[in-house]
Amino acid sequence: MELASLLPLVGIALLFWLLIIRPASRRQKELTRMQSSLGVGDEVVLTSGFLGTIRELTDDTARVEIAEGVVVTVARGAIGTVAQPRPAELGEPEEI
Repeated sequence: MELASLLPLVGIALLFWLLIIRPASRRQKELTRMQSSLGVGDEVVLTSGFLGTIRELTDDTARVEIAEGVVVTVARGAIGTVAQPRPAELGEPEEI
């Protein structure tokens, strides 16, 4: 009888793990993988929303140019995503 009363609690814990903990750890692993594969010249979006180009990398920090002549030093963890180049930047003609 005691085992049957614990079954709902075990089910809730399993559901919590499947819906919350597992996806969060996957996102964290992907973010860590992206941050470790960064290179000089990559266009990035910082977690603060600034877009910039990586000019220099160290183990813990990155120097990012956010405007012409404006270079800021940020922690690698502040880099949220690598920006995808727009078609106009690739030299493709825009369709009207």
